[in-house]
Amino acid sequence: MKLAIIDDYQSVALEMADWSTVKERCEITVFSDHLSEPEALAQRLQDFDIICVMRERTQFDRALLSQLPKLKMIASNSAANAAIDISACEEMGIHVSHTEFLLYGTTELTWGLILSAIRRLPQEIDNFRAGRWQQHVGQDIHGRTLGIVGLGNFGRAVAKVGQAFGMDVVAWSQNLDSAFAAELGVRAVSKEELFSGSDVISIHMKLSERSHHMVGAAELALMKPSAWLVNASRGPLVDEAALIAALKAEQIAGAALDTYDQEPLPVDHPFRVLESVIATPHIGFVTEDTYRLFYGRMVTRIGEWLERSQ
Repeated sequence: MKLAIIDDYQSVALEMADWSTVKERCEITVFSDHLSEPEALAQRLQDFDIICVMRERTQFDRALLSQLPKLKMIASNSAANAAIDISACEEMGIHVSHTEFLLYGTTELTWGLILSAIRRLPQEIDNFRAGRWQQHVGQDIHGRTLGIVGLGNFGRAVAKVGQAFGMDVVAWSQNLDSAFAAELGVRAVSKEELFSGSDVISIHMKLSERSHHMVGAAELALMKPSAWLVNASRGPLVDEAALIAALKAEQIAGAALDTYDQEPLPVDHPFRVLESVIATPHIGFVTEDTYRLFYGRMVTRIGEWLERSQ
């Protein structure tokens, strides 16, 4: 069989797991570049039986799947993948497998973004390298209010760190139970109170029709001029146009981002040049521990499927 590993940006997939058992039965091709043009992508992948995908970097919708006649299995990293049309795969007889996921990589990156923003670390590093000394006065987070949008697994992990820093942690989501939040030492508040009263707002929601653009112009208008918005969850949770407008108008202090509407982010995108944006290229899950889990479990899932398919 022919197996493709796609979107291996760092060219490390084959190093992060023992692929020897798969290599005995499959011819493996690794693609480290990203193709977003549907026709080029279909042409590249049309001869493969198995495709290994890294989370949601590439969209596998019905239109693309219908152009892959030999495809029998998609091995996906993470517990779910919104970029794969599962219904279409079921209709076409394409098996889709998933893997476990680690929480702490994204949690750590979220706090890296928060601290970088509050203490102006990127600017001070640039100043230091340029020979300058102490150009900004940073903010403290002790005693400030951290607003968590979505108190699920990631939200709880981020909240716990905020509490360790001595922050007052509040949370909101559509179905948040106040008693559950209180057990975690978190105050459940209204959406309006969270956005108007928080000094740092961190978003941790699953992307769905209900949560799409859940942070828009109205929510941004409630925020303090000194407040930061942090999104290491999913780009479309925030109305990108509204956020850019708010940043340009200096309505808020800034945004710390790891996820975007379009990835990779276009080279001419405003987020790349706005001084009030601290941004990373969706690296919350890009850690050695996570990659070893992802690719290791992927090898296991493919092996299991090959055995069943004999």
